[in-house]
Amino acid sequence: MQEIATKAKGKRLEQNLTQEGLALRSGVSLGSIKRFERTGEISLKSLIDIALALGCLDEFNTLFADNAPRGSLFENKDEKKRKRGSVK
Repeated sequence: MQEIATKAKGKRLEQNLTQEGLALRSGVSLGSIKRFERTGEISLKSLIDIALALGCLDEFNTLFADNAPRGSLFENKDEKKRKRGSVK
């Protein structure tokens, strides 16, 4: 999480944006952006809003792609695809 926050901060600085400027562009509160950059904690919706404001939304489209590279975090090593969960 912290690595993602560090990369997002780098993108923000590349675009010469302040945290306040990113808050205005993304619609995410300034406090949430500060906490995200400091701790890596943020909601998925806010993360997507920030990615959209920074022009990085395309990376989310490939996150769950069928052609994800081998060794990815979500790899299912030749297992059948599950259709539903079993734990209530």
